[in-house]
This record gives sequence, C-alpha cells and structure tokens, in this order.
Amino acid sequence: MSLAKVKRFLGLIDREQEAQMTAIRSRRAELSSLSDDSLCSSAAGIRGNPDVVEVFALAAVIAERLLGLKMFEVQIAGALALQRGAIAEMQTGEGKTLAAVPAVIWYALQGRGIHVLTANDYLARRDAAWMGGIYQWFGLSVAHIAQHMSAAERRAAYLCDITYATANEVGFDYLRDGLARTPDELVQRPFAFALIDEVDSILIDEARIPLVIAGGITEDPTLARRVDAVVTGLRPRAHYFTDEFARNVQLTDAGIRRVEAALGSGNLFEEHNLRILTAVQDALHAHVLLRRDVDYVVKNGSIELVDEFKGRIAQNRRWPAGLQSALEAKEGLGLKTQGRILGSITVQNLVAIYERICGMTGTAATQTEEFWKVYKLPVVVIPTNRPVIRKDLPDILYADKAARDRALVKEIQKVHQTGRPILVGTASVEDSERLSVHLEAVGVPHNVLNARNDEAEAEIIAQAGALGAVTISTNMAGRGTDILLGGNPPETHQQVIELGGLYVIGTTRHEARRIDNQLRGRAGRQGDPGTSRFFISLEDDLLVRFGIEGNPDVDSVQRTVESQNIETRQTLWKYESASEHHRREVQALRREILLSPEWSIASMLPEERYAELHQAIPESVLENDGRRLALAVIDDLWADYLASVAELRGGVHWVSWGGRDPLFEFLIGVRAIYQDFHQRLEQELVEAIRSPNEERFERGATWTYLTTDQPFGTLGERIMKGIRRKYLKRRQVRY
Repeated sequence: MSLAKVKRFLGLIDREQEAQMTAIRSRRAELSSLSDDSLCSSAAGIRGNPDVVEVFALAAVIAERLLGLKMFEVQIAGALALQRGAIAEMQTGEGKTLAAVPAVIWYALQGRGIHVLTANDYLARRDAAWMGGIYQWFGLSVAHIAQHMSAAERRAAYLCDITYATANEVGFDYLRDGLARTPDELVQRPFAFALIDEVDSILIDEARIPLVIAGGITEDPTLARRVDAVVTGLRPRAHYFTDEFARNVQLTDAGIRRVEAALGSGNLFEEHNLRILTAVQDALHAHVLLRRDVDYVVKNGSIELVDEFKGRIAQNRRWPAGLQSALEAKEGLGLKTQGRILGSITVQNLVAIYERICGMTGTAATQTEEFWKVYKLPVVVIPTNRPVIRKDLPDILYADKAARDRALVKEIQKVHQTGRPILVGTASVEDSERLSVHLEAVGVPHNVLNARNDEAEAEIIAQAGALGAVTISTNMAGRGTDILLGGNPPETHQQVIELGGLYVIGTTRHEARRIDNQLRGRAGRQGDPGTSRFFISLEDDLLVRFGIEGNPDVDSVQRTVESQNIETRQTLWKYESASEHHRREVQALRREILLSPEWSIASMLPEERYAELHQAIPESVLENDGRRLALAVIDDLWADYLASVAELRGGVHWVSWGGRDPLFEFLIGVRAIYQDFHQRLEQELVEAIRSPNEERFERGATWTYLTTDQPFGTLGERIMKGIRRKYLKRRQVRY
C-alpha cells in the first residue's frame, strides 16, 4: 500500500474512530457511577478477545479513580491509534504515558504479553510502577527489566502480561537466549506485541546501532599502544590529510613511509600486515577525527560515547573493537576486553520479530515517509488538548560562532534579569561548557545538563521552569520528564506565566527537523505560554557540511538532508538483508535443536555419515551429546561467519575502483561465506562427535555492548572516498 493510500485509509479510520470515541464517552459515563468493587470485577472479567470500547472506558475510569488523572479525549484518540498499530504523534506535556495505558491493556488481554519499550531504565521502572495499579485492576501482571537483574528475575518479568524495558535490554536478552545451551537458560518467550515510547528515537536515531554479545580472550594490547606512539608523532598535511568535512583521514606517501619505518613492518599494505594497517587507521581516526568532550568523554577511567542526537552518554556503547582500543590508548587508559563477537542484531531487525508494533512520540510527522517505508507504520497526528500558544520566533543568523555566542550571552543576560526561566539547547558537551564559562564571566547563575552529569537529569529538568532558572542542556533535555512552570513544586507558577513562560533557545540547527522540534516542545505544554528561538551561525556543522552560504533556508536544507538519510538507511538495509536472513535461519535451526523433543543428530548429517558414527558410538551417547555438540559447533561457526562478513563489509568499497558494484560484490561474498558455514557445519560436527572435548561446551564469560557501525560516514560515503584513494591501488591493497 502506498503512503497516499495509507493516508486515505486513515481518513476512513478517522470516521470509525469518531464512532468509537462517542461510544467510549458514553460507556465511560455509565461506568463512573460504579463502586470500586464493581469496576474491579468488570475489568478482571475481560480476557481473550476484549472489546475496545469496554477496555478503553474502564481504563479511563480506573485511572481517574486510582491516580486522580482524568484522561483527555485526545489521550483516548492517541490510545486508539496505538491499538490500530499506528504511531501517535502527541506533543510534549499531553500525557503520553497515560495515553498508552488503554492500548497496553487491550494488547495484554490477548494473553501473549506486550513489551513497552522505553527510552531508558529510569522510565521503564517509573512507568511500570506508576501505571501498575491500573493494570492490576484488570488482573494483569506487570514488571520492568533493569540492567543488573539476574536471569531468574528477567525470566519472571518477561512472563508477566506487561513488561516495561528498553529496546537495548530486550535485544541483549534476545542475544543471550540465542546462545543458550539448555532450555532452562532461556528468559524470553516468543515476541508478540510491542508499544514503543519515543518511537522516533528508537526506530530512527538508534535503529542502525548494532547490539553485540561477545566473549573470548583479551587481545594483546601491545600493538595498539605501539601504533599510538607512532601516530602521535605524525603531522597534518605532511603525514596525513582529512577530507573536506573531516569525516575521514588518510596517510600521505610520506606518512606511510614514516609509519613503515617506525614499526619495521615493511610494506604496510601487504596482506600479512592487514592487522597493523587496521590499527594504524584506527589510531589516526582516534587522534584526528574524534574529539574529547564532543564525541566522547572520559569518566571514571573509561571512554564513554556521547549520543550525537541526545547529547547524553550512550550507556554501554563502544566503537568497533580496534577503534575503541585506539581511543583508550590515546587517552592513556586501560584497554577493555574486546573479545570475539558471538551474536549481533540491530534494533530495526529486533522489532521486525514482533508480530505487531505501534509507537508514540512528540516528533514523528517529519519522518512519516520513513516510518511507512521501513516499518509500515502510519503516523497519526493527535491534536493538543489545549491550543499551543508558544511563540516560535524566526532564527537569527550570525557570520561566525563567536558573534553568535556574544549575542547569545547578551540575550540570556537580558531575559534572566526579568526572572523568566531559560532553557538553552547545545549540540555537544564542549558547546555547553563553553557557554557555561561565558555565563560565569558575566555573573549569570545556571545549571549545566550534559553527558558529564546525566544522572542528575530528572532533578535538573524538573526545576528548569522555576523563576530565574537558567539551564544549559545538550540534546538530552529530559525526554519523558515535564518542565513545570514555577518549578517542582510549582511555587512561582503564576509569576512565570506572567513573564511569558519558559524561553527555549537553540544554539544550532540539527540535520533532522524533529530534533529541533523536540527542543521547541519543551515550552508551551498544555496551553502554557512560551517562546522558542534559534541562534545559528554560518560556521554551524549543518551549514558547513552542505556548503550553504549567504542567507540559507535552513528548513529546506534539513528536508534535503532528511531525504538523503532515508536513502542511506535504505541502502544499508540492502547490505544487511542477506545477513539478517541468514541469522534468522541459523536461529531457527538452533531453536529446533534446543527445544524440539523429536530432534535427532541424524537430521543434520547425510545418512551414510550418520550410519558410520552409529556403528562406532552408542546411540544413547550420540543423541545425548549430539544436541549439546551441535549447539556448540553452530555457535563457533556463526562467530566465524560474523567475523568474515565484517571483514568483507569493511573492505568492499575498494571494489568501486574497478567499476564494479559494491552491493553486488558484497551479496555474492556473503552468500559464499554462508555456504562455507554449512559445509563446515557437517564436517566439524562429525569431528566433534568422534573426538568429544569438554572445552567445546565451555564458552566462558560473555558481555554485551552497543557499537557504532558507521563511525566515519556511511558505506556510500566510504565508497566515494575509496575512489579518491587511487594511489593505494599501486600498492595492490587487499582486503
């Protein structure tokens, strides 16, 4: 179905929704007169194929009775959009957490469980506890997943009717289940439904980030430190140069000779030096392209990545193994264990496992096309409960960042003198701290909310609307947390209203309009007054990267970039599709071996080979050990498959030199790697049965993390860069 047809279909749904809204309103009035016991009895009696009108009316009445929160009509409309499998766009402060509850209940009453995927562990814990009482009236069990829970606690939480968790935690548990050697190790049941909070963040910003489970032995850190010492002595332009957008770095001929001499490696580009060449390139990236307090921070002796979209620390995330080690060497830190990747999945592929998904956010409309193309999710824009009276003022453009910062400080000084609260959104930790220094110099008291102190986020944001408050924030500004005018508690609410409400200032425009809209949306909730304005400069990354000069139409630039990003993500999906198909096949085989009572080792071997084994080994031993051995062999070979695919993907852009299609070559290569997986599976399984070794059953410790799959541009960008580097062809580079 095309997007145009979807919109026409949604028009038909609107008429149906109006009828449902009328019926819910009427039934809600009837239920309001019932006693608590009667309400509880009515709610607990619904199971199997629940009626939408009855469930929604009961949920609204119980929420008001239990929490004192009266659901607005627009919240009911949002819940209906979720129940139909759509994305509900609801503005900041419209009560999305409560709006989700009727839909969550309706899904949970199907008896197969629903996952409510939240932005962080704090929101998962808060929302499960906050809304839990409503669910209990329906006889539904509810739990949340936290990072440090045991396997038994996780298993119990997933068996509940409703499970609140982050997408990352669900994904990591899925990966751990994918390595289970006995049924008792599994914690998840089959996926059925998912309701995704902050759906744009999870399904667009974070959708491409691989979740990884790894294990094995720590690699020798000596090479990373040796290479770091050499790269530290290289000089720009003499030994290396960067591209025009500083997204890639390359050695010059002089730089290559210097590195070869320092490491005593001989020709750096010969095949046996691939490990050294990779370490050198990683070290160059770490020193030249990654900036401390912009791309990462050093905290408690560790490298912690900064999420480019939110400005907050990206918990438990690493760069790819070699680059992570290079950064740790650069900063003089202990090198973390990288190990061998045993399994990996992106959030985009994870949510595809669910039979049905829906979601909600305050900023989805600008990504309507992508949500439909990628996830077949229509976007329904829900009107606000009260008219939005926030004033969104035109951008002010400056020639450079210095001029912009001077004007910004003057504006903050002027407004702060009136007592009006101000929230300033910055693009990086570095920017937030630079502005903080400027404000300290002119005596403006303020709070800084960035990746260095994200644990204080909820407390700082809760007071950002207080009289006289000045809050500087990276893009993290409190998703899921309301900014109350007058503070929390709102002791000076009326004074702040009279001053015009919260004043939101953006210090740059982002590639995606919805990131800007999210910042704007911190002001003007529930009909409150507010103002937003962006102070931008011609030196801002968005304008520099896309070559805009003079008086740019920033909205037009953002639309262009958004379209390019959609195409990029779709291209990457083509590269991933083959591997994802293979992953599902292998996981299905593995699950059959793990759970099927009828499974036999004979199903994995040619008849004659099984007969040979059967003559030499008793059948009871063959079948008892065969199941465990088959799982162990599959795990080993799958890790080899992932390593081979990663190596292929890392070098496939070089084939563009010869005019060949990188995607075609990649798909051919992946198919060959998968064929090798199956050929080796039979051989190694036979060898394992003939020569059983208990070490095969010992996998050792495993750990999970996220990695940044495209740290220096997209695959397409790297293909173009490969074409420019023809001088390497003379050295017959082989990847």
